[in-house]
Formats: sequence, C-alpha cells, structure tokens
Amino acid sequence: MTPNLSPLKNLNALDALNFLLADVRGALGPFLNVFLVTQQGWSQSAVGVVTMVGGLLGLLAQGPAGALIDAARAKRELVAAGLGMLAIGSLVIFAVPTFWPVMVANATLAVVGDIFGPAVAALTLGLYARAQLAGRMGRNGAFDHAGNVFIAIAAGIMGRLFGQRAVFLLGPVFALLAIWAVLSIPAAAINHDHARGHDQPAREPRETHLSAFIRCRPLMIFAGCGLLFHFANAPLLPLVGQKLANANPEWATAMMSSCIVAAQLVMLPMALFAGHYAQKWGRKPVLLIAFAILPVRACLYVVSDNPAWLIGIQLLDGVGAGLVGVLTPLIVSDLTGATGHYNLALGLIMSAQGVGGAISGLAAGAIVDRLGYPPAFMSLGLAAGVAAVALAMFFPETGTPAAPPERMKAGRKPVS
Repeated sequence: MTPNLSPLKNLNALDALNFLLADVRGALGPFLNVFLVTQQGWSQSAVGVVTMVGGLLGLLAQGPAGALIDAARAKRELVAAGLGMLAIGSLVIFAVPTFWPVMVANATLAVVGDIFGPAVAALTLGLYARAQLAGRMGRNGAFDHAGNVFIAIAAGIMGRLFGQRAVFLLGPVFALLAIWAVLSIPAAAINHDHARGHDQPAREPRETHLSAFIRCRPLMIFAGCGLLFHFANAPLLPLVGQKLANANPEWATAMMSSCIVAAQLVMLPMALFAGHYAQKWGRKPVLLIAFAILPVRACLYVVSDNPAWLIGIQLLDGVGAGLVGVLTPLIVSDLTGATGHYNLALGLIMSAQGVGGAISGLAAGAIVDRLGYPPAFMSLGLAAGVAAVALAMFFPETGTPAAPPERMKAGRKPVS
C-alpha cells in the first residue's frame, strides 16, 4: 500500500515527527543525570534510584501501551496527548529539581514515553506497504538522529549561555512543534489494519493468549539479547558525561552535547545503512555488527580519560544504536506476521530492553560509587559480550528470501 492521501504530505509530516520527537526526548534524557550530579549535588546512587524507578514503571507500561496502540484508531491523538504530558514533566524538573518532584516527573515521562516508539512504527506501517518498510524505517531513524544532533547542539548552547537548568525549557517548545507534526498526518491516510500488523492473510487459526508470545523462541531470544544489550549500553553515555563534567564542570553541558552529536552524526548514515542492507543481506548480519561494537566501546573507555578520546569513542555508539533502532521494529514485524498484534509484541520487546536499561542505571552507579569508573565500564563490556555471543549462536535470520521468517508460533499456530 502506498499512502492513501497526499504522499508528499505524509512523507514530510512523518519526517518532521521523527525529527521533533528526538528533540523532545533529547532535551531531557542524558542531560538530566549530568545536571543532577554536577549542579544539584545528587549521589550516583540517588540518580540510579530515579533512573531505575522510571525505567521499571516504563517497562511495565510497554505491553499495555502496545496493546492500546493496536486497538486505538486515534493514534495521532495518543501521540499528541503524550507530548503534552512530556512538556509538563519537563517544566516540573526545571522548576523543582528536588528528589520527589524529579522522581514523579521522570516516572511519568517514562510511562508516557512508551507511546512514542510503537506509535511512530504503527503510523509507518499504516502509511507504507511492507515492501517499503525497511527503507522507510531507515528514513525514520535518519530523521530521528538528525533531531538528536540538532537538540544536542541547541542544548549545549543553551546550557553554556544560561546554565544547565535552562536546557529543560526546550522540552515544551519542541513538544508543541511535534504535536503540530503528528496532527498534520491525514487521519484518512492511515490503514489501521496495517498499522497493527494485520496486513497479511492468516494461514492458520490464531491464538489470543499471551503465552503464544512466550512460545515464540526467536522472539524470546531477541528479547533476552536486547535486554543485555541495553543493560550494557544505557549507562555508558551518562557515565562518560559525568566523567567529563567532573573534570571540566564549566564545560559540562557542552561536552555532553559533543558526546551526543558525535554519536548521532554516525547514527544518521547507520540508520540508512540498516534500512538498505537489512533488505539486501538480511537482518542478522546487520544486527551482529551492532552487538559486536558494544563490548569494544565499553572497554575502550577505560584506556584514557582524555576528553578527546572519550568523545571519539562515543562515535561507536552511533554504529550500535543506529542499527538496533532500525532493526528492532523490522524484526518484530518479521516475527509477528499477520497476527494483528505487532504493537503489543513491539511493546514487549521494548519492555525487555527497558528492564536492561533500568536495572543497569542502579548497578552501574553502585559500582562507580564503590569501585570507580573503570570496573563499571568493564562490567558493562562483559554483559555486552555475552549478548553478542548469544545472538550469534541462537538467533535465526528472519528476513531473507532464502530463510523465510519463522513466524510467531504457539505449537504451529500464529498469535492473533
């Protein structure tokens, strides 16, 4: 299916939405940890608690959020409502950066943030045919990373001129612009059956039980590897930012922006690379590149504390995150087939990734408090290595014509 109404308008609106959503999230994410540690005097463990609670609540909401997106026809309005909540949370952090307000705001933002990834993937499925999906997901990723580069530069300038706290005022501005972008997508252009993955005829009776997801071995392997990948990856940028901020407090925001820009400039072409070669080579070879880079990156942070070195190594984040971000919705689409529960399955996969990110914040913070940064980086590198080996040994190819996708099964029955 091609877009039903005004293809150029759909294309531009979806591009703008991906760009602006990155701006909204980027105005909060990694800058929050650095701000709390270097400007508010929080301990690593306190920041880890806030990160863990928000992450755990967010991951609990992933499955229900995916099911809601599958069921809802007002997907644009769901995104707009989430953006409104995100703007409020950003203002709370700016106005009252103490423990409980930040805890509540961050937890709310984590839950609301569950809507954005699956909803954008659903809108993409609803606007474009399956044959166009790999390229369009790559384009989504490219605009997302371009938005991250823009907001990192803007936040660096804002932090340098007005202080780190002022960065959180960018969230509401870009939230309003993103609301405009999502509502610019014509509602009639969205095929809601396709948007929930119901775009292929079912060959066998469907089963509705959640246990059918659990009995899909490739999906569970992908979930487990994703959990370990995000356990290792999530704390790396905040830890590097903290090291840079502690050594150069007057340049804290600018250096964090440099780290983000360095990675995002690599993620942008990597997203386009993933969209092209996931179709040409298959999903697994491209995914293995992403997983193999992460343990190398984690260990290289130990080599030197030089800011130029640390920012340079951050370039490798662009390879891993850029590829995984595009491949995750593609692989879930491969495995769910005609089930009609694409967003639920994607939500569950993102829950597993969220588990890894949530628990690693507290674990990494505790290691840094007790043993220092090098043991923390090495521990995260070990987890990343386990994930890469498990993926290579146990995860099947899901997307090449020579190896047709192993659809989600319960016995021999696809999930519905």
